[in-house]
Amino acid sequence: MFPDLAFHSPQFLWGLLLVPVLLAWAWRERRSRAALRFSAAHVLARQGRGVRTYMLPMLPFMRAFAVAAAIVALARPQSRDARVRDMSVEGIDIVVALDLSTSMEAGDFRPQNRLHVAKEVLAEFISNRVNDRIGLVVFAGAAYTQAPLTLDYGVLKEVLRQLRTRVLEDGTAIGDALATALNRLRDSEAKSRVVVLITDGDNNAGKISPRDSATMAKSLNIPIYTILVGKGGKVPFPQGTDLFGNTVWRETEIPINPELLQDIADTTGGEYYRATDPEGLKQGLQKVLDSLERSKLMEGGAAANYREDYHPYLLLAFGLAALELLLRATFLRVFP
Repeated sequence: MFPDLAFHSPQFLWGLLLVPVLLAWAWRERRSRAALRFSAAHVLARQGRGVRTYMLPMLPFMRAFAVAAAIVALARPQSRDARVRDMSVEGIDIVVALDLSTSMEAGDFRPQNRLHVAKEVLAEFISNRVNDRIGLVVFAGAAYTQAPLTLDYGVLKEVLRQLRTRVLEDGTAIGDALATALNRLRDSEAKSRVVVLITDGDNNAGKISPRDSATMAKSLNIPIYTILVGKGGKVPFPQGTDLFGNTVWRETEIPINPELLQDIADTTGGEYYRATDPEGLKQGLQKVLDSLERSKLMEGGAAANYREDYHPYLLLAFGLAALELLLRATFLRVFP
């Protein structure tokens, strides 16, 4: 009847044997309940049977069906997708180095700032990946690994969502960020390994120069794709708030160095992109993927995709149990 239905934990289905036991117990309990005797029962008989009389026997069945639905939910029913998942996973190892310096608060992408737009585009980029392992390095005046290479995109997007400026010491340590990203990729066995650098400024901090990091990337055969975010020159920058809590913007000069980013890309065999709006950033990330060769990370066969279907059964169980308790305590309350 349900050829595509399967249970992850079918052993819980043995609990369905409790359902007839519950019904038998309810029937016995009802039969043994004390009854009131009237000297003139024919007077009551002429009144007819009310709605409560028909509904009272339904309460044990509601409880039994609630228990049955809960047991089925525990067994975790799953439906098989028509599509088959290839277990010979082809993917790319990608480490994204994201700039968190205060200059990323610039409002030339208004109504949002540069960091907000970069996070949105990166989240969409991650959602569109299937088999690519992705890691995340953040940097300002120093660089840190925020997430190692992973296929758990849900965790990665949550980490990305929580990123803020003014948490790290300010500055733009591009060289340190690239060195940290390369360190994450150094032991990767994937044939395609790549660093994506997203920044809006010039290198002005850190212990390692960007060109030294580019040389290391070249020796490791890891291309660096650089994306310069922002328009450059004088851009709106937040200067606090006014009396009404509105952000005050002032035109501020933010230095950029597109020549440096172009040189890093050329040295490592990557590409340089300029993103002056959200669409440009999105296209830059897509071009990175389009230019890369797929490599196999794992070997295997094929497996079906399964979707969890226990939610309706769990809702049904809670709904029936709540309705049974409500009716038993109100409209169908029995006074012994």
